[in-house]
Amino acid sequence: MHDEPSTAVSAPGSRLIDETFRQLEAWLSGRLREFALPLVEPRSAFERQVREAMLAISYGQTASYGELAAAIGAPGAARAVGAACGRNPLPIIVPCHRVLGAGGRIGGYRGGAEIKQWLLDFERRNFG
Repeated sequence: MHDEPSTAVSAPGSRLIDETFRQLEAWLSGRLREFALPLVEPRSAFERQVREAMLAISYGQTASYGELAAAIGAPGAARAVGAACGRNPLPIIVPCHRVLGAGGRIGGYRGGAEIKQWLLDFERRNFG
C-alpha cells in the first residue's frame, strides 16, 4: 500500500516560512495576486527603487527595463535595472518575471527564459 505524497511543505516552528508557502500556494492556484510578506531591504538605494518599481507592476502586466529606469528617475539605466532585477533574491514574490527587454523580448531570468515565459503566461491566463 502506497500513500499519496504530500504536497504540503512546512518548517516546524517557522511561521514566516509557513506563511510564505501558504501565499505561494494561493498564488499558484490563482487566488492571490500580491504577496504580503516582510522583505529585507536591498543593500543599495538603487536596488530598493528597482524593487519598488517591480512591485508596482500589476499582476498579469509587464514593463520594460527602460520603463522601470524611467519610472525611478534614471532614464538610460535600463541595463543597470536589468542587473538589479537579476540580483532579486525573491523571484515571484518580487515579480522580476514581469520585466521585459525592449520590444517585449523575454530578457534574462534566473530560472531561465522558459520559466519566465511560463510565469507570464500563467498570470495572463489568470488575469481576467
